[in-house]
Amino acid sequence: MKEKLQERIQMLKTEFEAGQTMLAELEAKEANLRQTLLRIGGAIQVLEEILSETPEDNVELSASSNSDSGTIAPPQPSENLAL
Repeated sequence: MKEKLQERIQMLKTEFEAGQTMLAELEAKEANLRQTLLRIGGAIQVLEEILSETPEDNVELSASSNSDSGTIAPPQPSENLAL
């Protein structure tokens, strides 16, 4: 009887250690995810501020040429500029 209880205690200790390890890994993942969400939220805020301060005529998004990459096209030089 005593031997069975000691075996059970050892099994529970092993499970407990595995649970602690898993919890530490999940907490690290949570911290990384929070940092990522914070950066994304900051980027959204900056872009929304830029968008609200910029007249629509000056913001060019090239939906046709860069739609797959999701990038903003650089402004095109005017053809009427004298060099």
